[in-house]
Amino acid sequence: MASSEIEVVSSSSSVSKPNNDQPPILDVFTASAHGDFNKLRTFVEQDGASVSLPDFSGYYALQWASLNNFHDIAHYLIQHGADVNAKDNMQQTALHWAAVHGSTLAADVLVENGARVEAADVNGYRAVHVAAQFGQTAFLNHIVVKYHADFDVPDNDGRSPLHWAAYKGFADTVRLLLFRDASQGRQDKDGCTPLHWAALRGNAEACAVLVHAGTKEELMMKDNAGNTPVQLAYDKGHRHVAPFLSNQQRAHSNYWKGKLCSGIVTDIGYAPILFCTIIFLSILFINSVVAAPNLKKITAVVGLWAWTALSSAVGSLIMFYKCSSKDPGYIKRLGELGTQSDTEDPLLNIDLNSSSVWMGNWSQLCPTCKIIRPVRSKHCPTCKRCVEQFDHHCPWISNCVGKRNKRDFFIFICLGTLTSSLSGAVAVQRICTSKPALLAGETWIHYVLVRHLGLVVFLVMDAVVFVATTTLTITQASMIARNVTTNELANSSRYDYLRGPDGRFRNPYNHGCWKNCADFFFLGYTNDDEIAWPPLQQVAT
Repeated sequence: MASSEIEVVSSSSSVSKPNNDQPPILDVFTASAHGDFNKLRTFVEQDGASVSLPDFSGYYALQWASLNNFHDIAHYLIQHGADVNAKDNMQQTALHWAAVHGSTLAADVLVENGARVEAADVNGYRAVHVAAQFGQTAFLNHIVVKYHADFDVPDNDGRSPLHWAAYKGFADTVRLLLFRDASQGRQDKDGCTPLHWAALRGNAEACAVLVHAGTKEELMMKDNAGNTPVQLAYDKGHRHVAPFLSNQQRAHSNYWKGKLCSGIVTDIGYAPILFCTIIFLSILFINSVVAAPNLKKITAVVGLWAWTALSSAVGSLIMFYKCSSKDPGYIKRLGELGTQSDTEDPLLNIDLNSSSVWMGNWSQLCPTCKIIRPVRSKHCPTCKRCVEQFDHHCPWISNCVGKRNKRDFFIFICLGTLTSSLSGAVAVQRICTSKPALLAGETWIHYVLVRHLGLVVFLVMDAVVFVATTTLTITQASMIARNVTTNELANSSRYDYLRGPDGRFRNPYNHGCWKNCADFFFLGYTNDDEIAWPPLQQVAT
């Protein structure tokens, strides 16, 4: 790989929007740059200034107007002779400049008046490349949807917009391009894929999006110098990215071995182990605690508590089955809707602005499922599906926890806590009330370990279950009371809708403990359409 970094568009990147101390408006160029329509008309209509000639740097008035999205001025300039396809010294057009700041309105004026969407500059950059370089995701989507711009075209060095978005770390743009089916395996002149460039710069989120949406083959691809993305991440010292890529690469390398060994665990999860553990503990409880022949005869009160514990265990098994087998809230893919053929995928040309589900959050796009999902949804890489109100993937139930089974999951762990606490209390009472006839020199601990080994084993295993279920119950209860998911708490910094104007954590779905809990227990889920405060439309992650 070349040691030098990629050079972005130089002629436009140095241009910024006007500030409050704007310089005097001296000509058509400064008038266009600062949006002074009155002075522009004076220069053109009274002074006879030309709008078709460049300034001393070779830049056109139309470029300045397009850069800062002064669409009315752009339209006026075109009406008075400005060439929409005029190129500066870098062969960049006004549309290139519009892409720098994401000037959508100016772009509409340009293209509707004959601007070439696929015009390329000296580096082969088109408007789609410039939009990707500057992270203008909405602009990129707009020109792809409305003007059918080629979003996967390479520049002179073989780098597509996806290469640029990955290099610059614009995860939203990466997500959009993958959603549009941009090629992940394309190699540039240095043999680098988009994942190589994301790893080189240490862009963690871009790497994660690329890996989860890809075929994993990109992890094994080498550039012209023989480096994989993992090696580049380690060489550049990106310790937060390299381990992630390394783990993904290792999982891919051991694919067939995993199919025979660990892959079975990945596919099935630990649900069979948990099921067998519950059954084993129930049998052990009956044989070694309740009906142990060498313990004192059980009393009616203790027997009642033991029966309650066993009933709770049966309830746990029922809820275990329900939350394991129930649909957690999978969002239907296009082929499952029954409205389109399997070969047609209109989502590749969907106008996000016209979608009722679209809330302005680019993380709603799933590059894998090719759907626009609700805001609080997430794609589970284990289940390979998008889950509504995604909480987490629980390997112990071999299922995701989401909108449709979270109440079942919570009841399951509550019953687990109740079962382990009651059975543990009965076991302790049984052993403490027994009056053993100790042999000479024998301690009580030795007596218990030798004569009641089954009871000791039960207590140890029950203690582990009690700690795990109690921790889960308290954690889930706290999140239910606040109407927030495990995923949202773990990734709150990535979700702008979870931050208030001051930048601090603020959950728009929190309606107060009472309403949150009432909705959860009576409905089984909370209504995401009811938010505590707007604006949900302004989120973007």
